[in-house]
Amino acid sequence: MAKIPVHTSAPNEGFAAAPFAALDAAAFGGQDRSDQTDRTDPSDSKQAKSSPLAAPSKKYRVVLRREKARRGGKTVIVVSQFPTHLSPPELDNLAKRARKSLGCGGQLIGREIELQGDQPERVRAFLDGEGFAPVGL
Repeated sequence: MAKIPVHTSAPNEGFAAAPFAALDAAAFGGQDRSDQTDRTDPSDSKQAKSSPLAAPSKKYRVVLRREKARRGGKTVIVVSQFPTHLSPPELDNLAKRARKSLGCGGQLIGREIELQGDQPERVRAFLDGEGFAPVGL
């Protein structure tokens, strides 16, 4: 493979003025895209930006389980196995939104959310709306 000289200094141009415009795309195995136009519909981007609380398209798996032990006979729903990329403050905010939406008490313990009451259907619906795929129960 032959080396292609790349001139890094151009008169009266700074880095803000497309520093890679002088490169030949065909020489690097790419296609010349200078004749292509932007085919995105501007109305699609408005719809995506208009809903900031829209659920992400990818669903993350979480596990629901019902526990009664060591709680004086009271039932709680435990949501566990959250994705590791969620930080503790994000999990805490999710727990707060769940408590407010479901109208129940609950807490974050480690990386598990405990929600008071035997209401797995409502917890499942809430998590679906938040972009998770609950399994169990």
